[in-house]
Amino acid sequence: MPAPPVLQAAPGQLQLPTEAPVVEVQVPDVPQVPILDCAETLRRLRGLELGADFPAPSGQRDRVQEPIVAAALAAIGDPVSQRKYFPRRPNLLPELIRAINDEGVSVRQLVPIVARDPALVGNLLRVANSSYYRVTQRAVETIERAIVVLGSDGLRSVMAAALMQPIFHVSGAGGAARFPEIVWEHAVRSAHAAIPHAALVERANPFAAELLTLISGLAEIVLFRAVLEHCPRSAGREDIDPAVIASILDSHSASFAWHIGADWRLSEEMLAALEEQMVSGSEPATPLGRSLHFGRRAGALAVLHANCLITDASLRLSLPPSGLSPTHLESMLKRLLRPHEDPRALANPVSAPRGEFREHRRAATPEASRRAA
Repeated sequence: MPAPPVLQAAPGQLQLPTEAPVVEVQVPDVPQVPILDCAETLRRLRGLELGADFPAPSGQRDRVQEPIVAAALAAIGDPVSQRKYFPRRPNLLPELIRAINDEGVSVRQLVPIVARDPALVGNLLRVANSSYYRVTQRAVETIERAIVVLGSDGLRSVMAAALMQPIFHVSGAGGAARFPEIVWEHAVRSAHAAIPHAALVERANPFAAELLTLISGLAEIVLFRAVLEHCPRSAGREDIDPAVIASILDSHSASFAWHIGADWRLSEEMLAALEEQMVSGSEPATPLGRSLHFGRRAGALAVLHANCLITDASLRLSLPPSGLSPTHLESMLKRLLRPHEDPRALANPVSAPRGEFREHRRAATPEASRRAA
């Protein structure tokens, strides 16, 4: 077999490809979206409530604070003091919340429930005749008409105002003057998250979840008022150290909520849900407890968002797993992030943020004039 032909070398030198020049591309810095865990969410919310920035919790309390905290808690724990600070049991609130959320209950069925509380009737008529709700020149003079004008959300806000009005007046708060306002906003926003979570995820009573969120906020305001009166002032300071107040709130507000619930004779199921909130860092075991825990955290994030302390992206990424479908989750977020109506504005027409409240007036008829005379 003949040998294969010998290939001749190509003329010239082999040109190897030179290395391509390196081109530096400037990539703009993309800010990372902060994701807040439960502890960081609470820390930022406390800072907003008390008008102070707190460092990350260290787990240790200053020894100087120990006697101050002990003295305050001893005074608050006294049964006589508790009777002074605990709000009256709202006999109508559970029944009225249940009726409002029941689509089978008509306006006429709501009227006799509302009529049993004269203070609630007065607030109802005053708010229904405000410039925010009233759309005609004719005055609203009946409970039935007021309920129609306000709707479910308006009626719920009036109830909240009637419940909270006595404890919104806090003196000596110093830099924490907005504490009641922010805490109640947290409670209301928490309810917007706890209700669908209880109804759709846990198959629990949504009315109970709503009431528990309101009681949790109520407990913080009551405890705050008690601390202001009983906690000695720090040396050289006119105001109480915000860190002391935050420490007491973080460690005792959940148990205070349980005591209020027990005083109001709530069901064992609801008391168990409140008791589960006392154990920090643990997942509640009961359906109502889980809905309350989720609602409180979602509500806190919504308050931070409403006060421009976190972005929309940060809020969404920081939400704990809810179990809600994407459609229901978006619906919850839409309601959660709506502008908040300060209940003090409903209780006090002068301070209404959305237009001055008009004084309730009777229809200008001879019969009405004779009744007024």
